[in-house]
Amino acid sequence: MLNNLLNLSGLSKFTPVKQSPAAAPVRELKFNINKPNVVYDVAVSVRNLIHTAKADGHQIVVLCIGTDRSTGDCLGPLTGTKLKALNLFPLVYGTLDEPVHATNLESMLKTIHSTVAHPFIIAVDACLGKLESVGCVTVGQGSVKPGAAVNKDLPAVGNAYITGIVNVGGFMEHLVLQSTRLNLVMKMADTIAHGLSFGLGRTHNQSQ
Repeated sequence: MLNNLLNLSGLSKFTPVKQSPAAAPVRELKFNINKPNVVYDVAVSVRNLIHTAKADGHQIVVLCIGTDRSTGDCLGPLTGTKLKALNLFPLVYGTLDEPVHATNLESMLKTIHSTVAHPFIIAVDACLGKLESVGCVTVGQGSVKPGAAVNKDLPAVGNAYITGIVNVGGFMEHLVLQSTRLNLVMKMADTIAHGLSFGLGRTHNQSQ
């Protein structure tokens, strides 16, 4: 579903990534959710994306894509629900109560662009990949193509993306998504939601 341009996992805590002038820009980072510092690594990547976007005058929008009718494809709405429980950040779309999926994605994008000034959309979605990458979260610059793995023709989404590789692609993708373990998807949603919450830097408890 996605082309991995570059896979690195060396980020730590909340310091910006420093690159030499001759270095190529880092377009994608991959993190295994079983690593002890994975939430911090995701948060650092998110924070760096946000810092650049805000410097260019954008408003940050988190768009979580998927449906709760498929175990593998519920990563997006699960993440959106968890993020809204963790964080006061207002511009989060796509939850278990109000999922964003194939039938309403285009209308949601129109709504975002008509109501948010200069949006910078971070798209969150599930994807299929190689066996050795299952359980990894990728954070990258650019858009995702929702539904590509199951041959759905949907618009490319996002200025940046966070994807969770929930299962193996390449054969009978609909059945693969349906048979994905919920335990893995829940762990990935927790990782992404906490990483986003720390990266966004908002209040983590709505009672505060």
